[in-house]
Formats: sequence, C-alpha cells, structure tokens
Amino acid sequence: MNHVTPLISTIVVGIGLAFIFGTLAARLRISPLIGYLVAGILVGPHSPGFVADQAFASQLAEIGVILLMFGVGLHFSWKDLMSVGAIAVPGAIAQIAVATLLGWGLATLLGWGLAAGMVFGLALSVASTVVLLRALQERRLLDTERGRIAVGWLVVEDIAMVLALVLVPAIAGVSPDDGGDLLAMRLSDQFNLGLAGVIGFTLAKVVAFVVLMMVVGRRVIPWMLHFMAHLGNRELFRLAVLAVALGVAYGATVLFGVSLALGAFFAGMVMSESELSHQAAQETLPLRDAFAVLFFVSVGMLFDPGELIRNPGPVAAVLFIILIGKSAAAFLIVRLFRHPPGTALTIAASLAQIGEFSFILAEIGVRQGILPEEARNLILAGAILSILINPLAFVVADRLRDRIEEKKVQPSVAEPDGVEAEPEPEPEPRTELSGHVVVIGSGVVGAHVAAALRGRAMPYLVIEESMSRAERMREAGAEVVVGNAADPKVLDTANLGEARQLVVAIPQAFEAGQVVQQARAANPSLEIVARAYSDAETEHLAEMGADLIVTGTREVARAIVMRLAHQEDPPPPQAEPGFYGAFI
Repeated sequence: MNHVTPLISTIVVGIGLAFIFGTLAARLRISPLIGYLVAGILVGPHSPGFVADQAFASQLAEIGVILLMFGVGLHFSWKDLMSVGAIAVPGAIAQIAVATLLGWGLATLLGWGLAAGMVFGLALSVASTVVLLRALQERRLLDTERGRIAVGWLVVEDIAMVLALVLVPAIAGVSPDDGGDLLAMRLSDQFNLGLAGVIGFTLAKVVAFVVLMMVVGRRVIPWMLHFMAHLGNRELFRLAVLAVALGVAYGATVLFGVSLALGAFFAGMVMSESELSHQAAQETLPLRDAFAVLFFVSVGMLFDPGELIRNPGPVAAVLFIILIGKSAAAFLIVRLFRHPPGTALTIAASLAQIGEFSFILAEIGVRQGILPEEARNLILAGAILSILINPLAFVVADRLRDRIEEKKVQPSVAEPDGVEAEPEPEPEPRTELSGHVVVIGSGVVGAHVAAALRGRAMPYLVIEESMSRAERMREAGAEVVVGNAADPKVLDTANLGEARQLVVAIPQAFEAGQVVQQARAANPSLEIVARAYSDAETEHLAEMGADLIVTGTREVARAIVMRLAHQEDPPPPQAEPGFYGAFI
C-alpha cells in the first residue's frame, strides 16, 4: 500500500528541490530566492515530470506568511508604527493610486473595460509581504528607519487590499456567499447604504480588531507568555507562541475580515511588549524559514513560461509598471516627504515586485467575471519575473546610493519646487576612546557584559543594530554605534586599532566570524572573546582569530566540577572569570 499522500509529497519534493537549487544559487552568488522559484517551476503543472499539489502548497505558504509577519511584529512596537505613519499612510495610498492608474492605462490599451482595468491596476500596485520582508532581513534593514518605513508602508497596503478584496465582489454585484464580506454586505443592504456602507463596515471591523489587540491583547498575550515560561516547559512555551501567532491570524480573518498577514503582525507587535519576545522569535524562526521557502515554491508553480512567448509585449509592459512605474512613484513620494535619497531608493527597491495579494485579487476578479484569463496570466508572469529581478533592484539602489554619497561634496542638484532636501544622515564618527572594550551586540549576554564593564568604570563601546536596544544602552550611559558590526564601515567607528579587547556577544556564528576576522586584521594584538553554541562554531571562530571562545555548556560543567571537587566557590552563574569577572 502506498502511504505517501499529496501533502507529504509536496512538502518533501518542494523543500528538497528548494534546498538543491537554493544552494546552487548561493554558490553562484545570487539570491537563494531564485533557486526556490526555479524549484517551484520544476514541480509546477507547466513543467514535465512530477507535479506537486498546488492547493496544498498555497496553504502551506500562508503559514509562512503568518510566521514571517508575526516575527516582524515581534521587532516592531506601536510607537514604531506611529512614528512612520506620517509618510507610510499617504505614501502607500499615493503609490497604490499611481500604480492602479498605470495598470488601468495598460488594460485600456488591451481593450478591457473600466472595472477590469481598475482591478488589474490594483493587483499590480501591492508588494509581496514575504519578498519585501526577506529582502530587508537579508540586508539587516528591519530595525533601521528605512526598514520601519517599508514595514509601515506594507501594513497600509495590507489594509488597502483588505478593502479591495471586499469591494471587488461588491462591484461585481455578487451575493455575500459568492465571495463578498458576509457581514459588511448584509449590513449595508439592510440599511441601504450601498458601496459606501460596505467600505464603512469593513473599516469599522479593522478598527475593532486593532482596538481589541491594543486594549485586551497587549494585556492577555504577554501575561500568557510569562505564565507558560514559569511552567519551565520549553515545548509548551513554543506551542504557546505558535498558538498565539496562528490563532490570532486565523481569528482576525474569520471574525474581522482582516488578512492573515495583518492579524499575525499585530499579534507579534503585542507580544513584543513582553520581555520574552526575543525568546519567542527564536522559537518560531526554524518554522518561519521553512514555510517561507514553501511560499516561493508555490509561487514558482504558478508560472507558465509559455506566457513569455505568447504575450511578450504585454508581459514587458506589466514588468515596466512593477519595476519602473511603482518604484519611480515611491521614490518621488518619499523625496517629497523630505527623506534622504538613500531612504527613497530602499523603499523603491522594496516595492519593485508583487506577490500573494495580487494572486488572490486576480483569482477573485476572474471568478467574478471582471478580469479576463489573460489578465491573470499577465499578473502571474509579472509577479514571478519581478521577484526574480528584485535582488538586482537592491543592487542598483545600493550603487546609486553610493554614488550619491560620493557626490555629497559637490553642489547638490536642485530640489523640486517647495521641497527642502533633508540631508543624508552623517556616518557615525570614529570614537575617541582608547584602551577600551568593544562589545558587539546588547542582547542578554552583551547587556551583562556592558553592565559589568560599567560597574568597573572601564571605558567601553557597544555596537548594536536594533534601535530599541541601542536606546536602552544609551540610557544606561553607554557609547553606542547603531549598525551591523559585520559592515566594515560600522566596525571602523569602534577604533579597534586602539582598543584593548573585543567581546563578540551576538549568537550568529557566521556574522560573528566576519567580525572577528575583520577585527584581527585591524589589530593583530587585540584580545578577542566570542561566544559559541557548538564545537563547530568554536572551531570556526578560532580559525577566524578569536582568542577565547566561551560556550555555555562548558562553563556550566566547569562550575559543577569545581563545586564537586570542593575547590573555591564557583563564580556566579553568569560570570566568566576569563574576562576579568565580566558577565559573559
């Protein structure tokens, strides 16, 4: 008897091929996302051989979207969201309007009607949640101002798409059971409010969900997390985190008509107020990455390469709207809000693609008879190609930003009338400290190290990429450089040539190795202390040039052996005698 089900086959083949082609892409120094998309194309219905179950793949991909947005919410606060609202709300609305008009113009040239053109344009206006967030994460931009603006922009787009998914069936004149919002459409019919009533009731449901999360959720969810942590069962803690992420996302969709992604984002944002939010993020990380990979596989399955041969002109036009039209609109909008060119370029590159909401909108449009089949095929082709090209958009944006920075000393070009340019943020100056200790990362380990150094009145500097952690360290009196320590420009600000010691307290062994290698090259006599979780990580860091690598398991074992041998009292649980008693 064959016990292999379509679900198991889809997961095994999808992840297996994604691993193979993702590895090949990485070896070729291109984004692994391209390898995942190629894997999807190979198991899709438009390629010979094995065909994975597309319905299962799409549902598994939704779990990836939920966990990804939940993880973003864990690093985002209500204050962060409000801080970028002034640009994210009008900017996203204006960008959606411009892209929709461009799509409507192309639809008119193709001979489609007004309703078809508007739905087609909306489908081309909204960026993929997964692609945008993965791009920001890979470039360590989520905790920067550019990252916060992009995420805020994304939240506004999600809310706009919630409205769009409700309005399409309403415009088509279908009944609630045929795809409309059941509650909003029935209430609107009951009070004879028409389309305005549908919009109003839908917005009211979104507001009700946000209020519920801010008033009730921010009290209940952190309390539940602390309660589960006090039970001391890691398995139950992990289940609690997943139950909150999936449960809130599902409840938001079923009860309030909010998208799964938006529901998960607010669940993570509420949980971020707990001191255990960092641990919660670590618990969901493996599942999040695995299901996010399946998202790209499911997208690749939708692609029909024959569409490029049948309709090369329309496909090129769609791609132009996504890559050039949307990006140019976003760039100009951000500049009009007086943000620096570097920020505008990052936002523009982030939005130069479309994804999951576009697929859903296209499917509903075709099902309701608004969009022709050709429109859905063009949207799918545009999505696949834009996702493939998106890493290149970031490369172009980075090079343009570098050129702009090089020309800072030259007279600047005239700004649009009435707009005063906001100067590019100046790079962090090199510290004037000498004989100091440089601490990389201010999580649990790094914060203890900094506290011990502060208690001993030793000069020290902290490099931290999280803005919230950096602010906490500044409030404690530390000199802080905000940025990724693996970036040579950021590391140079620490004045390693005159430093006494370097403590690499970040848990990521690969990045830690990069920091150690650069630090050793900058100062061969520098004493470097690093942390590791395994023998493989210890060996890697030693090869990079670390002098002392501390592993938690070995330090626990050493303390136990010292006690059993009736030697001197062991140091406090968090102390590392090898570093002048500083907390490691």
